[in-house]
Amino acid sequence: MLEFGAKIGLPLRKKHAMDYKELKAQAEAKQEQLVAIRRELHQIPEFGLDLPKTLAVVLRETEGLGEVTLGKDISAASIVIRGSQPGPTVLLRADMDALQVTEDTGLPFASTNGYMHACGHDLHTTIGIGTAQVLAANKDKIKGNVVMFFQPGEEGHDGAGHMLAQNMHMVSGDKPIAAYGLHVFSFDDAGTFSTRKGSMMASAGDILVTFKGRGGHGSMPWDAKDPVTGLIETLAALQSYIAKHFDALDPIILNVGWIRAGNDATTNIVPETASFGATVRSFSKKGYDDTRTKIPAFIKSMAAAFELEVSIEFSPSTKVLINHAEAVDRVEAVVGEIFGSEKFEVMPQPIPGGEDFASIVEEIPGAFVFLSAGDPNATNENRFGNHSNKAIFDEAALSDGVTLLTALAFDALNRA
Repeated sequence: MLEFGAKIGLPLRKKHAMDYKELKAQAEAKQEQLVAIRRELHQIPEFGLDLPKTLAVVLRETEGLGEVTLGKDISAASIVIRGSQPGPTVLLRADMDALQVTEDTGLPFASTNGYMHACGHDLHTTIGIGTAQVLAANKDKIKGNVVMFFQPGEEGHDGAGHMLAQNMHMVSGDKPIAAYGLHVFSFDDAGTFSTRKGSMMASAGDILVTFKGRGGHGSMPWDAKDPVTGLIETLAALQSYIAKHFDALDPIILNVGWIRAGNDATTNIVPETASFGATVRSFSKKGYDDTRTKIPAFIKSMAAAFELEVSIEFSPSTKVLINHAEAVDRVEAVVGEIFGSEKFEVMPQPIPGGEDFASIVEEIPGAFVFLSAGDPNATNENRFGNHSNKAIFDEAALSDGVTLLTALAFDALNRA
């Protein structure tokens, strides 16, 4: 089980029109079908915003379930499932893209095209399909509408932002009153849900820095302006600068992923440029803003000390994922009612991973939920984490994910 700390207790909800145990039974009855869909998707992973094969599977499996709106220039779909009774709209997100990773799991359905669903988005897409099917089968009990948000480009391509910019969350005619999404993790035994109120995941983006000097002969560096030394001294001092100028109780993470300078054919050349790229993570709006002001100012001062020019570029970043407290309360209540209170755990602190569902919950009140799905054939210490080319997920989590998302949609609509 996930070791995410103490549980908080809430009373069970009042009697509702939909029996959540029946929803669970319907989801479990689809398990074999869900496994087949997931394995098909796992063999055709696609990258970024262009996922034609993946989207084709989604459209095939959801045909006739609701009104379909496709993205413009991106592989995205919003499917409106309208209930038989009037009411507001709820949005449920399923991300679909894979990573540029060569799979090494040994699974009989492993991908072979140089991409891999190493983060479990094939499970998310399958859960979204199953959720749409169960909701459509229970339209007579739905008091309002559900928008199924099948999203590309979560892995650093701002797919959520693209869909929001195209108003694909508004396809029912009303702005959703609640939004939910989930994410599987390849650690811990399948079947435990975890989340937290407030900040849950970091803002994540990149900083790209290039120092420009004047090239010259390596035997006479004083006649040149060496960007390599400036880069090295900057990186050596940067972590100390962060420790002394950023709030330790509102931390940031800056980790250098690559350094480039010169070439490996010669050693007696002072190159004209030297560059590095780093990931930058923050957990609050202030932390985000400070990374964009304090860090560039420090780098520029270091460049000036070495008489170098410097260019600094920040990539677009995910926002800090901030869950709404009431939505988290509803997740806890629904999980407790269906699965038992022991299957819900509160995360004691945010994690530094980034997630563009943050843009959705900034626009629509809601919550993001983790679902454990560790390899059932390995012990916890021998499991590989998300993004590993050896990551394996437990397909038993599929019906649990369908059950939760479906029940959360009913919960939000019934309470409205």
